[in-house]
Amino acid sequence: MSRESHGRPAARDLIFNAAAGASAGCSQIPTLFFRGDSSHLCLPVGCDQDEVSGPWLARNAPFCSAVIISSLEQIIKNEGIKGLYRGLSPTIAALLPTWAVYFTVYNQLKYLLQSHVDGNNQLSIGANILAASGAGAATAIGTNPLWVVKTRLQTQALRPGVVPYRSMLSALRRIVHEEGFQGLYSGLLPSLAGVSHVAIQFPSYEKIKYYLARKDNTTVDELGPGSVVIASALSKVVASTMTYPHEVIRSRLQEQGQARDAANRYTGVVDCIKKVFQKEGIPGFYHGCGTNLLRTTPTAVITFTSYEMIKRFLHQMFPT
Repeated sequence: MSRESHGRPAARDLIFNAAAGASAGCSQIPTLFFRGDSSHLCLPVGCDQDEVSGPWLARNAPFCSAVIISSLEQIIKNEGIKGLYRGLSPTIAALLPTWAVYFTVYNQLKYLLQSHVDGNNQLSIGANILAASGAGAATAIGTNPLWVVKTRLQTQALRPGVVPYRSMLSALRRIVHEEGFQGLYSGLLPSLAGVSHVAIQFPSYEKIKYYLARKDNTTVDELGPGSVVIASALSKVVASTMTYPHEVIRSRLQEQGQARDAANRYTGVVDCIKKVFQKEGIPGFYHGCGTNLLRTTPTAVITFTSYEMIKRFLHQMFPT
């Protein structure tokens, strides 16, 4: 168990978790551009940033690559290197609180579920799933407005008929004024559905860390960076592989908004699952999974390792 699990988390532990989580979010920034998250890659309609994941990219790689290369050339030519980082602020503003909230709530829930420890003083898998799911839901609800604003700011150039937002604060005010508070929570249900990913990833991460600690005859809190890298990579691969069919279905349903062939349209989730299975079989639910893992696993490794090392450093610098 981690330090927070041996007693009630003190205020300093909550602060350390939040600070380490926010710092871990910062560590993702260098990977944003290479994962295709940059706001400047002027993707065509039907190829927005949420849909440029394994499923979409696998089916449209040649076309999307040409668009990305062309966009990069135009940006550098017209704005220079600094143009590649225009609009990065909204992404940073959304990333930092997301991981700060998640890790803080996750560790608080692990403390509240201490009665569900096993004979090795480790939380049961069920308790870990509950903590991870609760933290995921809390994070989705708490930070959804930031992601809505980020998306609006980064895609407003693709909506020529809309008066552009001047800043994040301006976007927040206008969305509330024009759409009500519900506008800040558009897309919340798909985000909550994605909680299944962390519900698998974090319990797997905890169990792998525990196994590696026993193997090295040490404690989870004293695992070396190499072991944390192994645990974070394996847990990400496990979670992504198990939940990838959900990503395929989500992507198919989202991108059909631009499809003109009514005969091939999906009427819903069940219809989409049936048609994918009938036409492509089980492999159809994993189309592009390898590409997705190559993009997302390094980011997970950087985030988790950064969090663990930064939190450990803070405890060493400010001992009780």
